[in-house]
Amino acid sequence: MTVTAGIVVTASMVAERAGALTGALIATLPVTIWPAYVFLSLNHDGTYIAQAALSGLVINAFTGVFLLIYATLAQTRGIFVSLTLSVGCWISFAVIARSVGWTLVSAVLLNLIVFPVCLWLGSAIRAVHMPQLRHEWYDLPLRTFLVCALMAVILEVGNWTGPVLTGILAVYPISSTSLILILQPRVGGRAAGAVIANGLWSLFGISFGLIALVVLIVPFGATISLAAALAIPVAWNLTVWIVHRQFEFA
Repeated sequence: MTVTAGIVVTASMVAERAGALTGALIATLPVTIWPAYVFLSLNHDGTYIAQAALSGLVINAFTGVFLLIYATLAQTRGIFVSLTLSVGCWISFAVIARSVGWTLVSAVLLNLIVFPVCLWLGSAIRAVHMPQLRHEWYDLPLRTFLVCALMAVILEVGNWTGPVLTGILAVYPISSTSLILILQPRVGGRAAGAVIANGLWSLFGISFGLIALVVLIVPFGATISLAAALAIPVAWNLTVWIVHRQFEFA
């Protein structure tokens, strides 16, 4: 909770100062997904981890749809409508996804279709100037409390629900939701939507990290596969940022 809160709060400040893309690439680092697989690897074998990563790969694609729906709605709607409808769509997709027998090939194809389409549809949303706002002394404590409170609620709900809903909540995009709750009231829907739409780049990189985890965990073990699952998204985000900066100043 502390690490995720720190990342999200830092990303919200970076987004307000350095732009939507930089903030999004920081906020959507695999700070909640990757540790989950590390802890799973301590108690389960490679086959179990591979199945869990395969499920995560499918849900990650639908999280990309969640980001696009929110970013689109936020252009003209308030935070309650935008977030409620996008979360409702995510839950619906997650429930449907858990009833399908996914293979690695079908999950990879899903991601290779969803993310390019979402990036294309969100291209006009991503390029928005972030307004410069005055920060009050209570901004950082309030943002940190908001993220921790959201995570605590989700974890507590998971303790009181059945296994299906608990499994869905385990992969809920907490970082993105927290960033929405922080940014939209401060910078407005268009700017917040731009940050979230830029987060699609990062989620695409997480997909490649999960693919590596599925493929490598059984033959090469947890250490190598988990290292690859972390290194690939980080390298992807860095590459996206460098390429964007080069085009920006070209």
